[in-house]
Amino acid sequence: MNAQYPRFSELHRNPSLFILPNVWDAGGAALAQQRGAQAIATTSAAMAWSCGYPDGGALPQAALLQRITEIVRIATVPVTVDIEDGYSDDPQRVAGLVVKLTALGVAGINIEDGAGTPALLVAKLEAIRTALAGTPLFINARTDVYLRGLAQGAEAVHMSVARMQDYARAGAEGAFVPGVSQLDDMAAIAGDIALPLNAMWLPGMAAHSALAQAGVRRLSAGPALSAITWTAMTGAMDAMLNDTLAVPADAPGYAQLNALFAETA
Repeated sequence: MNAQYPRFSELHRNPSLFILPNVWDAGGAALAQQRGAQAIATTSAAMAWSCGYPDGGALPQAALLQRITEIVRIATVPVTVDIEDGYSDDPQRVAGLVVKLTALGVAGINIEDGAGTPALLVAKLEAIRTALAGTPLFINARTDVYLRGLAQGAEAVHMSVARMQDYARAGAEGAFVPGVSQLDDMAAIAGDIALPLNAMWLPGMAAHSALAQAGVRRLSAGPALSAITWTAMTGAMDAMLNDTLAVPADAPGYAQLNALFAETA
């Protein structure tokens, strides 16, 4: 039994919005839980970038497993891992990767249809559930209908719902629809599926209370936190190179940062 799975699953059943920060390394995981995160998600894009690879299936499996090992070691809250499309079109290979991640102690995964067909993701989900042989794992199935502009308006809602119904039958426990931003669309999707709806934070998105009212149960950041971090790092690096660097008065010092990890050594 995955010790963190029951808590992670429960977080999706509350009427209030479950906020899930996305990190890409153990340091980010430590910071997220220090700041009060109830669970931690990874972002495939930022993790790939931090390992020196582009997003889009290029991250080697060994690098992924090593990074997740480091994150799980320091995490005291549930961890869910973004595995893109499973890094393979072979459902059995995808299932093999998920079994390895489950053995590390993760509570959940994200897996997407991306540019593939819904039938392919269904096959992957079924293979994962078979390989897990009853071991609990929260599978958040992602559809890229909105993100890739596969349909518009009511048709985008209909297509998203149809895919999520298929994914639920294949073993998904959560529905991730990144790119959806209109409350009416969220409400329509949430009302027609049995899975808790996960939305991705976008600039200008409605307040947390409004999202919850529309039926969204989980809000994640995707690569947004990483982009903000890169912006801050770029400004600081440019300032250093131009001899204008000034450390903000509220910046954490060495001792404060080191203390995040002292108990895990």
